[in-house]
Amino acid sequence: MFLSVFFCLALIASVKAERCQPKNIFLLGGQSNMSGRGGNYNDTNNIVRWNGQIPPECASNKNIFRLNANKTWVPAHEPLHQDIDVLKTCGIGPGMPFANEILAKVPTFGSIGLVPCAIGGTRIAQWARGTVLYNRLVDRANASLNGTGKIRALLWFQGESDTSEQDSKVYKNRLETFLYNLRQDLNIYNLPVIMVGICSADQGPYMNRIRSIQLNYKDHDANVRTVDAMGSTFLPDQKHLDTMSQIRVGKKLAAVFLSSFDGLHPH
Repeated sequence: MFLSVFFCLALIASVKAERCQPKNIFLLGGQSNMSGRGGNYNDTNNIVRWNGQIPPECASNKNIFRLNANKTWVPAHEPLHQDIDVLKTCGIGPGMPFANEILAKVPTFGSIGLVPCAIGGTRIAQWARGTVLYNRLVDRANASLNGTGKIRALLWFQGESDTSEQDSKVYKNRLETFLYNLRQDLNIYNLPVIMVGICSADQGPYMNRIRSIQLNYKDHDANVRTVDAMGSTFLPDQKHLDTMSQIRVGKKLAAVFLSSFDGLHPH
């Protein structure tokens, strides 16, 4: 009797775990515009708050999950990075619009698992192999695979913190090394990467240097594509994308993934 109950409970737990294991996994890395600041504002005490407004493009969906800080799959909801980028106030980012757009375009795509890893204000040197951020990215990526899921791509939105003269000179080499090491350590040697060409309201010469590297990166890496955030609208700080621009970026990321890297589904 006891054994029968035990096995029944184990079976139920196994079924629940399988239901929560998404088939299509996407890693989200970079800095604040990936973790999301859409909908943020300064209150009367100059404290940054999120307004809590969630457009339909960012809404929760029964087929979209996120790997939380405890490395457990849970239903995804905004703010996606709330328990990851914990020292900042997170708002709307491109992750949920990306996932919702894929499911809207390809209803048979299957469940999506988002693995938020972005941290605001980080330079690419802080993502080098052996750093805290890199190790956590690899650890969370591996944790996401405890089931039948497959990592489909890395979504990368980073570079604003590298727009100094010195950092911009070595950005390409650091980016190339980062992607090479990540693919090696995940044993996914052709891991697709979709990055966002950065922008801000104040386009300086070093910003353009970073943008040029990002927008032309596919010329020497066939598994990289770049979408351009140019034309975005910003929060009053003139650096962080507002909600509507995050939605546009998310949809661009989805379109590029479906056109360049998804050979499994007709669309």
